[in-house]
Amino acid sequence: MSAPALLEVKGLVKRYGGSEVVRGLDLRVGRGECFGLIGPNGAGKTTTIRLCLGLIEPDSGTIELMGCAVPAQAAAARMRVGVVTQFDSLDPDFTVTENLLVYGRYYGLRDAQLLPRIPALLEFAALGGREHAPIGELSGGMKRRLSLARALIHDPALLFLDEPTTGLDPQARHLIWERLKSLLADGKSILLTTHFMDEAERLCQRVMVLDHGIGLDEGAPDALIERHCEPTVFELYGAGVDEAARVLAPLAQRVERSGDTLFAYARDPALLLDALRPLQPGLRVLARAGNLEDVFLRLTGRQLRD
Repeated sequence: MSAPALLEVKGLVKRYGGSEVVRGLDLRVGRGECFGLIGPNGAGKTTTIRLCLGLIEPDSGTIELMGCAVPAQAAAARMRVGVVTQFDSLDPDFTVTENLLVYGRYYGLRDAQLLPRIPALLEFAALGGREHAPIGELSGGMKRRLSLARALIHDPALLFLDEPTTGLDPQARHLIWERLKSLLADGKSILLTTHFMDEAERLCQRVMVLDHGIGLDEGAPDALIERHCEPTVFELYGAGVDEAARVLAPLAQRVERSGDTLFAYARDPALLLDALRPLQPGLRVLARAGNLEDVFLRLTGRQLRD
């Protein structure tokens, strides 16, 4: 028998006006698991998180968070989880340490309990030596790391992370990934929304592709890739891409065009490579393994979302 879930959602529906933004959603987050929600803008990811936290009420369905029925017992449930929102919510009038202290007090913790935790959290966030710095002196990456440390001040079992690395440079993203992996290794659970498919592949044991409020498919990243994508993907651009499209169309499993780039999906890459050799040298060809971004685009389409 599987261990009880920290978060379990069944048949979740949320309407705004005449639109259903979440449509019969089921999801489950177990202990020590990172569960990813990926989908285009407007897919319902942030609305789902707000529903799970009891910040808005569902039209139908059930939510159980940390053993509490939501929204009826949402306040009690939120005391046992940590949240990092998309946008910076640090208090600019406080220093780094003061932000952690004030936030910890919201959870009923006293300064005598909080102060011993702060050095380790600042070290975790790579903010050692910044304890007295005003928030205005921190870079964007520092602020995101402080937001993560703040969400951990009361030692929650489950973290809700809504696009935690958006806007960060590669060094900052990789540092946050490392820290999140250490949390998972310590037995904490994460519900993650992200637009970075490599982030979802690296961190998540299971991923759900969400679009128009519907869970299109769910599974381990490797399983989703195997289910929805051919083993090899060719990306082609430059001189001769139109001719390449004509040559590859009968040989590849799928050929798709996005702007000036051609994507050819192949089960037999050698066959496509042989066909490409006679084409003019200005054609640029990259052959790579299928990945979660290919799955995302196949299930949700290449059309731009605003």
